[in-house]
Amino acid sequence: MNIKNFINDKYVEPISGDWLDNYCPANGEIYGKLPNSSKDDVEEAYKAAKEAFPLWSQTTLDERSRILIRISELLEASLDRFAEAESKDNGKPISLAKSVDIPRAASNFRFFGNAITQFASESHESVGQQAVNYTLRQPLGVVGCISPWNLPLYLFTWKIAPALAAGNCVVAKPSEITPMTAYMLGEICNEAGLPKGVLNIVHGLGKTTGQAIVEHPDIKAISFTGGTTTGAHIAKKAAPMFKKLSLELGGKNPNIIFKDCDYDEMLHTTLRSSFSNQGQICLCGSRIFVEESLYKKFKKDFVEKVKQLKVGHPSEKATDIGALVSKQHLEKVLSYIEIAKKEDNTILCGGNQIIIEGYENGYYMQPTVIEVINDECSINQEEIFGPVVTIMPFKTEEEVLQMANKVKYGLSATLWTNDLRRTMRMTQALQAGIVWVNTWMLRDLRTPFGGVKASGIGREGGFEALRFFTEPKNICIKY
Repeated sequence: MNIKNFINDKYVEPISGDWLDNYCPANGEIYGKLPNSSKDDVEEAYKAAKEAFPLWSQTTLDERSRILIRISELLEASLDRFAEAESKDNGKPISLAKSVDIPRAASNFRFFGNAITQFASESHESVGQQAVNYTLRQPLGVVGCISPWNLPLYLFTWKIAPALAAGNCVVAKPSEITPMTAYMLGEICNEAGLPKGVLNIVHGLGKTTGQAIVEHPDIKAISFTGGTTTGAHIAKKAAPMFKKLSLELGGKNPNIIFKDCDYDEMLHTTLRSSFSNQGQICLCGSRIFVEESLYKKFKKDFVEKVKQLKVGHPSEKATDIGALVSKQHLEKVLSYIEIAKKEDNTILCGGNQIIIEGYENGYYMQPTVIEVINDECSINQEEIFGPVVTIMPFKTEEEVLQMANKVKYGLSATLWTNDLRRTMRMTQALQAGIVWVNTWMLRDLRTPFGGVKASGIGREGGFEALRFFTEPKNICIKY
């Protein structure tokens, strides 16, 4: 199946005729092609967005809200079709796509469709000066949204929904590794009545298509989720043009477990926070620190639970761990297993590629637990982004805080304790954009989301996203 660009309400082939292969991770086979769009394709998308902007930006909030909520409803009605496509394209279990990815993509449109009607500006009366100041929140114009492959439709819509809600027009690029559901979204937008040119989707490589979006002089803002190295490159390219940037980048997140935790709940949740989506979530707790007195029991129980996880074809109901997203990514993750061995760490379980009968060329790997002896080793400092976690004991609160913060990343952290005072101390001290206490991945779309240090700049979610996609203008009137 050939995927096409979605520009000005129509599916079109790349101007250059340059195509990329699209692989199915479950069997390693090519099952379609997608455009490797050039500057010319991006320019066409920009022109369509620019032409659509005056009308869309003046559309009433109620009308914008109605269209976004209609997109949400149509996505929900197409749950099975989109979940199957997401699973085939990404390698994740179809049950995960059906229960998380597609419902959350639909929720993004519904949430921001409602949020825009509640988004208010400030006003200030200057007492004694007979003047009033108020703030206009105006859409930026044409904005660029670039999303990753791990949660394809979920993170794609996480960006474009607030951009559209705020009155912008969008040139968007999904990952070239997982383009299918973004391609399918175009027909949903048409059916929902989104005016032509408001959303344009161009496919291709980051170094060609993504670069063209970032370097376009008239695209006013870039919202990007992906690797830290790519984020730094985007910041460097965008800086001379003074573009607004929202960069949600890598993570090497600590999962800190104290002996006073609710043990059974912690064990169940830690299994999930370690290996959901094959560990390919930027928020996974890939560094597990356990209080020394609990460490021996945790190691035994956790490894036993991990060994019970079923690696299998994404379409099978019993599958817990599906295929990794690509052959290149599988090779990268496996390379870290070799690094772990050279650094004298202990592989407690997993660590190998798996061959699934009937799908011998698929990208499957055992969930892996590694006991480390030094927190400064490579596998505890560098983002692996796969079904691999490390575990090590700690003695004191001060010690584990130092280890938790001693990485270049600062996206999320998880803390397990029933001590309220410790909770307050550690949540303030942990260097992360979000801290979960006695839970993981419990998300409220009203809250700000993003990282510190090398995990990015800016915040998404709630009114933070609407603030990013608008420009504040102060008006002062003397009366």
